[in-house]
Amino acid sequence: MSDSDPVSIPITGTLDLHTFRPGDAKELVPEYLAACRERGILQVRIIHGKGTGALLRTIRSLLSRLPEVTSFRAAGEDGGGWGATIVTLLPASASSPSKPDETGAEG
Repeated sequence: MSDSDPVSIPITGTLDLHTFRPGDAKELVPEYLAACRERGILQVRIIHGKGTGALLRTIRSLLSRLPEVTSFRAAGEDGGGWGATIVTLLPASASSPSKPDETGAEG
């Protein structure tokens, strides 16, 4: 198997990014969240680790731009603390509201 071959990820509601390159997260996370929504999994735990916080910032920035994400927060201490993020999603049957752009205007 080469680095370019697709990897099958079980859709369980927990995505552990430790096994992926940081650059893969921007494509992987939205795809994983979409697969969770299709299966009715509306609360997802993304494990990004604590490290320097760079991946945490990348993930949270990405989540803030996804219309299907209703909220996200650091996991509780029993779920990884600030090394993981809990994401709440809209049901797949719900329409995604538009998120305001950085100026506050609807976009």
